[in-house]
Order: sequence, then C-alpha cells, then structure tokens
Amino acid sequence: MISGILGKKIGMTQLYDERGDVRPVTVLQAGPCIVTQKKTAGKEGYDSVQVGLVEFVKAKNMPKPMLGHFGKNNLPPMKFVKEFEVQTDGEQKPEEAVEGVKVGDKVLVDIFNDSKFVDVSGISKGRGFAGVVKRHKFGGGPKAHGHMFQVQGSIGSSSFPSRVFKGLRMPGHMGAEKVTVRNLKIRGIDLEENLLLVEGAVPGHRNAYVVINKAKNPPRERRGFAGSTTLDPLKAAKKAAAGKKK
Repeated sequence: MISGILGKKIGMTQLYDERGDVRPVTVLQAGPCIVTQKKTAGKEGYDSVQVGLVEFVKAKNMPKPMLGHFGKNNLPPMKFVKEFEVQTDGEQKPEEAVEGVKVGDKVLVDIFNDSKFVDVSGISKGRGFAGVVKRHKFGGGPKAHGHMFQVQGSIGSSSFPSRVFKGLRMPGHMGAEKVTVRNLKIRGIDLEENLLLVEGAVPGHRNAYVVINKAKNPPRERRGFAGSTTLDPLKAAKKAAAGKKK
C-alpha cells in the first residue's frame, strides 16, 4: 500500500470530540490521485511510486516533457506530482510491493482508514522581509520614547575576531519554505468527498498543495488517557455528589 497522498488545504474549523471538548481541525482535500509511474531498483536505482493529484489543468499550461510523460499511459495532465514509498508486509520485499501497483491505479483517502496520525508537509506562507522580533522572536529594546524597539542592535565582536559569525540571526526573508508538521491526529474521514480532518494547523495558505504521509513515528498512547478507561472528571464529580446526598 502507498504510504501517502497528495492534496490541498481547504481551511480550518472545529469539531466536538466524544467527550464534548472542542478540537480545532484543518480540512484537507486528500486526492483523488493516480499512479503515474513506477520506479524500481533495477532501472532507477530505488523503489518508489510516482503519484499525481487529479484536478483540472489546461494542457497548454503544462511543459511539453510532462505532457509526453503522461501521454505514454493515456493519463490526464497533472500539475502536482510527488513520489511515495510503498509499504511492505513482514515477508514482502520492496520490489515485490512496487510490482503489485499498476500505473493508472487510483489512490484515495481510504488509505488512512487504519491510521491514527499523519505527517503533513507544505510551503509556509510568505511574510516578505521581516525583522528579528518577528522573524526570530527577539525581545526587542526598551519601549519608551526615544528608543527604537525592533532594531537588532550591535552585532560586532570587538577587536576579536573582528567579523560577524556565520549563521547569526538577522533580519531577512521570512516564510515561503518547506515545513513538516508531524503526528497530527486524524479526527474524521469523508470517503465520498475525499476529505481528511486533522487536529491542528497545517502550513500554507488556502488551496495550497500539501503532501500527506502516514506518521513515521506516531506517539504512543498513554494508559489511562485514551479509550474507555479514561476517567471523565465531570461524570466522576456528579457521581460523587450523588453519593453524598444519599
């Protein structure tokens, strides 16, 4: 089974969980996707599957090499294409797992039916040129009159070494870089509309492309904090109050 899927960020909303608590969630359009190419260790040097996001794209806006790449297998033009690993069983080899996938196969959101957490990667919002207070969370200077609050201040190193150290945090371009948020909990799956609801924020603006992978290192659930064994404090308080009345 393919380890991930491509999609878009729709926006944010909130849901109530089984205990009545409000959970902020991000709605992701996960797919539909199509397998566009298989790569094997014998030919390309590694085993993977190339997947493309199905959406309306004008052929005149696509590069000619990509149109030829999709035309080999009579596939529609796709703008967003990425590679994913293929998960194997305990006794299955990676090349055998790739051979079980065919070009043209659909990849839908149901691949996350057995998963609880996902890793989401995207391009963060661009913030332009920013100072050190906004970019690096510096405290700034005095806030009284006569002071420049958001100015970085001196960066010199006296007579030794008489230079600025490499990697010094300074003003510069902020945002517009790849960000991966790990272990977002899945709060809902809509198989008909290919929607995935994950708890928490996802990098990028609305309608931004995202890569959704099954969590590589999902958190371990703590005993007594999940499932039917969890103690509801509200119910416990009501039960204790009822016992005192008797």
